Amino acid sequence: MKKVLMACVLTLSLAACAQPGGGGYGGGYGGGYGGGSGPMISKQTGGAVLGGVGGAVAGSQFGKGKGQLAMTAVGTLLGAFLGSEVGSSLDRADQTYANQAGQQAFESARAGQSIAWNNPDSGHGGVVTPTRTYEQAPGQFCREYQQTVVVGGQEQRSFGTACRQPDGSWKVVN
Repeated sequence: MKKVLMACVLTLSLAACAQPGGGGYGGGYGGGYGGGSGPMISKQTGGAVLGGVGGAVAGSQFGKGKGQLAMTAVGTLLGAFLGSEVGSSLDRADQTYANQAGQQAFESARAGQSIAWNNPDSGHGGVVTPTRTYEQAPGQFCREYQQTVVVGGQEQRSFGTACRQPDGSWKVVN
């Protein structure tokens, strides 16, 4: 039990090194879904912590003496890595839904028309609403937009501009 406790402390120490909100809901077409009034533990960090604890428990079941301590440490690190990867992929799933809604909104929604997205696995969702379309240079169209994202019951709002790229996709420029 003492070895498992030590492994848990190691895992929590590693998780404390992560940036608050890191791996959260940023990136994507509109960036910055994190924020709020204080530090936020991302799904990636949470997955690392839970995976590390699970790995410590599993690893402590093998070996004797120093070998058991080594297996506990290996289990902690491996579990933290795998948990982090699972948490990160969940964040990417949210971003995929948001990106698809953004592309649809920029391509075909009229100004003021909201395109909603929802990730049924995480319960997170939001809307993208184009507000103005203009031609930045001959043949290069841009759209200003608003977005609202709801994560864990907390609503986050942001604004930005996306411009059509030569390949027909839309890219957020600010």
